[in-house]
Amino acid sequence: MMGSLSIWHWLIFGLVAVVVFGGRGRLSSIMGDAAKGIRAFQDGLKGDGEGDKPAAPPSALSQTDAARDASKDSAKS
Repeated sequence: MMGSLSIWHWLIFGLVAVVVFGGRGRLSSIMGDAAKGIRAFQDGLKGDGEGDKPAAPPSALSQTDAARDASKDSAKS
């Protein structure tokens, strides 16, 4: 019987349908997880380009600290 579906075909089809559509919102939660993964991947790709920019020199931070300390000393006098 070519073209007819046996009981095994129907059982496999039913099992796949239960896995995909079974439970409350299972398909939507799977798709939501996939969307989060894609979004995280895209954010990771955007983050790679930011690593090429030079960071602020360390002396800028120490100058800020020195200026703050100088303003505290001048305020005490």
